[in-house]
Amino acid sequence: MAVRNAARTATRHPNRTALSMSIVLALVALPLVPAIAQEQAPATSAAATESEASPKTLDMITVTAQKREEALQDVPISMTVVPEQVLEDAGVRDIKDVQLLVPALNVTSTSNEGQTTARLRGVGTVGDNPGLESSVGIVIDGVYRPRNGVGFGDLGEVERIEVLKGPQGTVFGKNTSAGLIQVITKRPDYQQSAEGELTVGSYGAIGVAGSYNDALGENSAFRIYATKRKRDGVTDVETGAGPRREDEDGNINFQSVRSQLLLEPSDTLDINFIADFTSRDENCCVGVTTTRGPAAAIVDALAGGQGVIPVADPEQRLAYSNQGTRTDTIDKGISAEVNWITPWFGDATLTSITANRSWDSVNESDLDFSAADIWTRAYGDDLNSVSFDTFSQEFRLTGSTDRLDWMVGLFYSDEDLVRRDAISMGNAYEPYLSIALLNNIAASFPAGLVNTNGAATFLAEAGGQPYGTSFAGRGSMDRFDQNAKSTAAFTNMTFHATDALDLTLGLRYTQEKKEVDSSYANPNGSPSCSAGLGNPAQVAQALIARGVPAQFVGNIVPTVIGYMCLPWANTLFNGLETHQERDEKEWSGTFKAAYRWNEALMTYFSASRGYKAGGFNLDRVQLGVTPSTDTSFPGEFVDAYELGAKATLMDGNLLLNAAYFKQDYSDFQLNSFLGSSYVVRSIPELNTHGVDADMIWQTGIDGLTLQGGLTWLQAEYGDDPLPDAALSRLPGATPGFAPEWQSSAAITYEWGFSDDLIGRFFLGAKYTSEYNTGSDLAPQKMQDAFTLVNARFTLASSADRWSVELWGQNLTDETYAQVGFDAPLQTGSYNAFLGAPRTYGVTFRLKY
Repeated sequence: MAVRNAARTATRHPNRTALSMSIVLALVALPLVPAIAQEQAPATSAAATESEASPKTLDMITVTAQKREEALQDVPISMTVVPEQVLEDAGVRDIKDVQLLVPALNVTSTSNEGQTTARLRGVGTVGDNPGLESSVGIVIDGVYRPRNGVGFGDLGEVERIEVLKGPQGTVFGKNTSAGLIQVITKRPDYQQSAEGELTVGSYGAIGVAGSYNDALGENSAFRIYATKRKRDGVTDVETGAGPRREDEDGNINFQSVRSQLLLEPSDTLDINFIADFTSRDENCCVGVTTTRGPAAAIVDALAGGQGVIPVADPEQRLAYSNQGTRTDTIDKGISAEVNWITPWFGDATLTSITANRSWDSVNESDLDFSAADIWTRAYGDDLNSVSFDTFSQEFRLTGSTDRLDWMVGLFYSDEDLVRRDAISMGNAYEPYLSIALLNNIAASFPAGLVNTNGAATFLAEAGGQPYGTSFAGRGSMDRFDQNAKSTAAFTNMTFHATDALDLTLGLRYTQEKKEVDSSYANPNGSPSCSAGLGNPAQVAQALIARGVPAQFVGNIVPTVIGYMCLPWANTLFNGLETHQERDEKEWSGTFKAAYRWNEALMTYFSASRGYKAGGFNLDRVQLGVTPSTDTSFPGEFVDAYELGAKATLMDGNLLLNAAYFKQDYSDFQLNSFLGSSYVVRSIPELNTHGVDADMIWQTGIDGLTLQGGLTWLQAEYGDDPLPDAALSRLPGATPGFAPEWQSSAAITYEWGFSDDLIGRFFLGAKYTSEYNTGSDLAPQKMQDAFTLVNARFTLASSADRWSVELWGQNLTDETYAQVGFDAPLQTGSYNAFLGAPRTYGVTFRLKY
């Protein structure tokens, strides 16, 4: 029955079956992805052998980047497609792992893995503020995920991943300004199959996974996948006096399950239901010291001599943290995709994708990144958490005639976002700020001209209260409730003007409506910025009365106020409640012209207008010491142009693709941590241009495939000055996270040991030139050029029933910074969140 149903499905849906065959059995990724083409793909039955014969050439690979099945080399888009076998060979389990295979893609995480950011061609949303949407979107099984971090997790059984570069929106449901990552998991089919996996690796890693697929009848099938993975931490931690007890950080501990039910009641209708659940309970992430500044001595003294590493040495992977970094995340959702071949419009296909998802993350963090008890975000759902509840609905009608491929669509999403943020001050907070402030005051004028004891007395009397009792315990306790509704109509049409010339027009009209209710509290109180500390004249008088020479007072006053009225301790926020709204109505679109000169060469030109919605900074924002009731920022726009060529040579066994791109951003949304809080700035101008080039060659040697890819990037901010002194380096400079050169190369070789055994070897590497890992471009945040190398050796049965895989990632054990940042409140000190070290292990698979 299973074999008969498999053949029946292939007959009823030839396009879908051809897509699956070409993706899975070609074993090539195409732009920038290594793979090997299996000349003799093992079959599990006579029917499978007959219906799933391996394609012999690379030009048979098809994609769905324009929501219809097309040959990769005919699609006028710069893109990368990574099929299942390549994902397995490269050890890809989540979005972050994909970056090894795509030179233009960079994925970084910061204080927890839920705060993950993807960037394409040097552009992506910067910072950890959930109020900013993603410049590079993530779509999993047709469902848009509201932020990159929501899409971080074990992807399970993946059929392929498509990485589209440049603005998207006229094809996919949601706008993105820099690109899109589309993940397509395996659908149920009518062939009974099962697979089990056991992985054991370094740092105590252990993982189990299993899947089962079967038919429920002649018109339905199901698939279920589940996994559990654990690993010890990869960074050592000096905990000082605690209360933290975990002496490692960056561990893995999660479980995930995904189930699918496919119904095909007729030849013209199919419905696929998906339900998934992922739970993570991990400790992540501490930062390591990269530059030890003068403030480190104060931190050391307050921590009993062990507050910060004595000599900055990221290679040690040693962090100092007396507070925990626990993160609990639950990601779950359900969706239904309906495809109906209608009798109208020339048998057009009506697609409906309905989804309801929720994502909740509770976390704690050591805000001073030291072993001193200065300040922290405590663990608790009512204290520090972020949650998304999203409903989305997409409709598409897709059809074609002899001369026109067309699509029209509607998209709607309703997203509720809640952020809770509470900051507490420890016992060392008041002494640290006092000493640091006195040092700054002493540095403001010649030694001997001021009685520093008088300055200390001033601090003790600040606000009319004993300073030490006012700055301990809970500081801020804020809540932000945001609702965002997005409605859009879009179309994408390709006119086949001649047999060689295709013209594509895409348009999108979007309406975004956002509103946020913010409530602020300082339940433990603090010196009042409205009565003394926030008044420059009163502060000046107090300093003069305590022995500070009048000629130096003007330089000191801002320092005093800045230290005493930091946002989380500013009682002017206490009891403040605000309501903000914004509406945006925008057009975006694209035009493409593609010309096929012959069977070997296609060239294309595209021009696009991209857009990403504005929003609200979900953090405390103050002007001087006065709370700001307007935390909004405008939408982000990009005008993008691309000139490309796709060549198919050597009878379809060699693909050469290249594209020149130019992208001009206006009101680029930059979220920067400036040492005490996150500040969102709309950068008037960001210009990028460069070249993407790639090659994949299925050589004449049986089983050998070679690949290479290169991205050359020039990126520059405009010359417009910014209001923040900390961002003074930006005008005219290269932005952070935009390396000039990135390249990937790989070799995959498969051979037969005997009639019963085959071997496969994969070796892949990615080179990245130096770049700045911070948004403010401080030179201390520069990352030197580095290369990451992954490898896997597989021994398997020729019938594909079992395999043993030896693997290693980051084989050269490169130590590199994902994101560099100012050590909070510690002038001159800098930290970084590191990438993963070398890991290795063995994976056993059984298939039925």
